[in-house]
Amino acid sequence: MLLRIDAGSPEPLFAQIAATVRAAVLRGELAAGERLPSAKEVAGSLDVNLHTVLRAYQDLRDEGLIELRRGRGAVITDRAERYRELHDEIPRLVARARDLGVSPSALLALVKEASS
Repeated sequence: MLLRIDAGSPEPLFAQIAATVRAAVLRGELAAGERLPSAKEVAGSLDVNLHTVLRAYQDLRDEGLIELRRGRGAVITDRAERYRELHDEIPRLVARARDLGVSPSALLALVKEASS
């Protein structure tokens, strides 16, 4: 799996790394039980601080998308399939919002509000 970051982006590096993993799950490139590269390997290949990668992995763990196992590293959980199912529902939500004249920023605000 190829992880990419954009050093010029205003998005924090750890968030970019986590987003890359999420995107790979959504595209079906990563499935339950698959191991991610070690944090040390990712840090070396991206030329970022080890703690940056660990923060990304911790965020993914807190979401339930990966498990951090001593001696095995980061492993994709069964929740990956549910992420894909949810992702498949998003186009319908976006289309419905468009039909109702709800802007993308307003839809995002509604989703964030519903998540709180």
